[in-house]
Amino acid sequence: MTTSTLPAPSLAKEIALLAVLATLWGASYTFIKIGVETIPPVTFIAARTLIAGGLLLAIIKLRGLSLPRGPAIWKRFLIQACINSVVPFTLIAWAELTVNAGLATILNSTTPIFAFLLTVLITRHEAVTARKLFGVVAGVIGISLIIGLEAFHGVGKEVLAQLAIVAATISYAAAAIFGRGFKGLDPMMPAAGSLLCGAVLLIPVSLVVDQPWTIVPSTHSILALLGLSIFSTALAFVIYFRLIHTLGSVSTTSQAYLRVPIGVGIGVLFLGESLNPTAWIGLVCVIAGVAAMTLPTRRRAAITAG
Repeated sequence: MTTSTLPAPSLAKEIALLAVLATLWGASYTFIKIGVETIPPVTFIAARTLIAGGLLLAIIKLRGLSLPRGPAIWKRFLIQACINSVVPFTLIAWAELTVNAGLATILNSTTPIFAFLLTVLITRHEAVTARKLFGVVAGVIGISLIIGLEAFHGVGKEVLAQLAIVAATISYAAAAIFGRGFKGLDPMMPAAGSLLCGAVLLIPVSLVVDQPWTIVPSTHSILALLGLSIFSTALAFVIYFRLIHTLGSVSTTSQAYLRVPIGVGIGVLFLGESLNPTAWIGLVCVIAGVAAMTLPTRRRAAITAG
């Protein structure tokens, strides 16, 4: 049986999971930056999808469940793999050969904007409200204030790499909308299915392009690969597919705004870094933006607050 048996979700729990997802994906840029130092991007991402997909498959088996078998659902898994892992993962990994992790985070944090625009222009599956529009604007302003405009000085120096990250961001936005089609499945099913499809697509390319048997990765790169695969991919994907159905695709992509302030907070707590007054104002803007895009527009009975 593969259908989800989750109880009616608590709004507080879903918001907490949104923050966890933002933290896991916020850390992924640093993992990738370290990993591609000694592991070529295609091989790095092929290994990422294989390890994460294999881990989720093992957990599914331990739970006494099995992946769906119908060709229609696997076709959907394949499409999800392309737009949520194969294309964006590879583009970002390639881009981070020359673009620093901070700038990659900034550029990729625009996912909610593209999800909002795709919703407005194409799918119209969620209500387009003034509150969500405010959330988009507040999030962008907040990130600009937190990072400081000087962080954008690198924009244009590596145009192709930066455009690759923007393309990955659009792909993520499309994936969040497409992922709504897995409603009713246990979140582990589309997570595992799409990652395994991604591995099937990427491994042959890796064998031809990179000849991975000739690679001598550093210990740091291997550890980064494991951290990325286990935490920022396997665990993150399960949370991601859950949130798409409990909060909606646009609201789920709003976690992109949280990646930056969470990273800043870690620096303040553990590295002794400081924030200027403008950054604190930016943090307030981000929180306001996420709240505006996340709080449900449907009747509160749909998600209880307990």
